[in-house]
Amino acid sequence: MKLVLAPMDGLTDPLMRDILTQIGCLDGGQGYDWCVSEFIRVTSTLHGKQVVYRYCPEALTDWKTKAGTPVHPQFLGSDPICLAENAARAAELGAPAIDLNFGCPAKTVNKHRGGAVLLDEPELIHSIVSTVRRSVPAHIPVSAKIRLGYADASVALDVAQAVESAGAAWLTVHARTKTQGYKPPAYWELIKPLSEALRIPVIANGEVWTVEEANFALERSGCTDLMLGRGAVTRPDLVRRLRGGSEMSFDELRPWFEYFLSNETENPKGQLGRFKQWFGLLGRGYEEALVEWGTVKSLTL
Repeated sequence: MKLVLAPMDGLTDPLMRDILTQIGCLDGGQGYDWCVSEFIRVTSTLHGKQVVYRYCPEALTDWKTKAGTPVHPQFLGSDPICLAENAARAAELGAPAIDLNFGCPAKTVNKHRGGAVLLDEPELIHSIVSTVRRSVPAHIPVSAKIRLGYADASVALDVAQAVESAGAAWLTVHARTKTQGYKPPAYWELIKPLSEALRIPVIANGEVWTVEEANFALERSGCTDLMLGRGAVTRPDLVRRLRGGSEMSFDELRPWFEYFLSNETENPKGQLGRFKQWFGLLGRGYEEALVEWGTVKSLTL
C-alpha cells in the first residue's frame, strides 16, 4: 500500500511536511512513500528557481524532507505550454516527479481557470498532461490529482481516461466534486469505476480520518493506495497506525509543538498563526487539544 501526504494549500507547507514525515518514520516506521507540495500557480510566467525553492525548499536537500521522504512539486494552471516550461524547470532542478492540480475547489483559483474548473474540459486536461509529459525526461513520472467532477461525476471517467492516455503514471482522485467541497461524506464508491477502467494506479483521497475509514475507502474505491489529507494533520500518527504501528499520545506529540515554534522564519507572526491553525485541527484527533485550545488561541508574540 502506497501512502501519500496530500498537498493542502496553506496547511501542508514545508514545515508541516517536515514534522509529519518525521513522525511517520519514528521508531523505524516506513511513513509516507512521498508527499506533494502546495500548488505552484502558473499563469503566463516561467518561474525562476527561487520560486520553486520557496514552495519546495526540499529541492536543496535532494527533494527529500529530513526524514528522507521524497517531495513532488505540484503545478496548477491552464496553459499547457507554460505549465510544461515550469515542469521542465523543476525537472532540471532534480524534481523526482511532477504533479498537476485539477482538483482545487477554491473560487479564486477556479475563477482564473485553475484547479477543478478544468474538469469540464477533458480535452484540455489531456493537452496539459501530454505537453508536460513531453517536456520532462522519460524517467520522471508525471501524475495528476482530480476530483470526481465540477458539478457532478458524469465526466469522471472521461477525465481519468484523458489523464491516462496523455501519459500520466498515476492518478489521485478526491472522492467529491467541486460543488461538494469538503462536506461529508466522501463518495469512495464513485472512484471504483475509474480504478477498474484504468491501467495506471489510482490513489483514493478524501475524508480519511481514521484507520477504519482508510479501510472503507480502499474497499469501496477498489484502490490499493491512499492519499491522506486533513486526517494526517489531526492525527499525525495515522500513517504509522496504517502501517501497523502504535498510537501516539498527545504528550508524545508535545515536543513537536516546540519544534514547530522554534523553526526559524522571516514571518514569526504568520508562523504562530499556522501553529494555532494546526492546534485547532488537532482538536478533532485529541481531546487534550480541545481542553488547551483556549490557552493556545490567546498566544501572542
